[in-house]
Amino acid sequence: MNDRIVTVFGGTGFLGRHVVRQLCKRGFCVRIASRHPDQGHRLLALDEPKLHSVAVNIHSERSVADALAGALGAVNAVSLYVQRGQETFHCAHVESAERVAAQAHRAGVERFVHVSGIGSDAASPSLYIRKRGEGELAVRAAFANAIVIRPAVMFGRDDAFLTTILKLLGRLPIYPMFGRGLTRLQPAYVEDVAEAIARALQDQTPAITYECGGPRIYSYKELLKVVAREAGLKPMLMPIPFAAWRALAWLAQMLPSPPVTRNQVELMQLDNVTSPAMPGLGELGISTHCVEEILKQMLNSRQ
Repeated sequence: MNDRIVTVFGGTGFLGRHVVRQLCKRGFCVRIASRHPDQGHRLLALDEPKLHSVAVNIHSERSVADALAGALGAVNAVSLYVQRGQETFHCAHVESAERVAAQAHRAGVERFVHVSGIGSDAASPSLYIRKRGEGELAVRAAFANAIVIRPAVMFGRDDAFLTTILKLLGRLPIYPMFGRGLTRLQPAYVEDVAEAIARALQDQTPAITYECGGPRIYSYKELLKVVAREAGLKPMLMPIPFAAWRALAWLAQMLPSPPVTRNQVELMQLDNVTSPAMPGLGELGISTHCVEEILKQMLNSRQ
């Protein structure tokens, strides 16, 4: 298995980078498929002989097929959180996901992992969640033995979640909360999710859906208090009705880089926790890490 190739689509992204490193630790040769292969060189130290970075146009069947040639396994970790022009949720999470799965099947790939998200549901009124759900169905239709990984909101160094909360708590004496802060979250450490994906490719993992959450469920308000306490901060947490957030997001969408989007507001109204009926990180043999543990490490590294 040491000389076998795994192609990781989205391998320069937040989760993708961790997946690449986990696969390398297990002796795989990893082909990092992304729009900007130079990022692979900068982010992943490609002097490592088992790492190769290739340019891929995820919208082109030929380009995707070339990236999969000769691969034993493949991971689709491509994601989109903000729609811009032709880059839509449908394009990224349905059409491109189906294209990668179909080409992987055609190339004779043995193991295929598709990264989705907690709560994905093709019947959801939320556009983002609906397209994630439709993407899962499209992948299953194209590659029947695909393994689907649904992470909860992920955290880790250089993330867009915990790092952003920490930065805002440090800058704002009064912190505006989404609603009353009652939304339930089960944050998953990105390294745990990456390890789960690597194990799914390495082991004879059943071709089912896994929901990956951390060891603790927090309300949004509780999570803010945990982060503030660990950082030695004492902000005032102010509830802001979701109606006000939706109005702000509607206005912000006119900016080049909106500080908040309608999609973000929509998602913060929904619990982001695993279902007890679904297998998860435990079934994949992963010992999970809590927010407090990793946050301490992040803060200590800054000192």
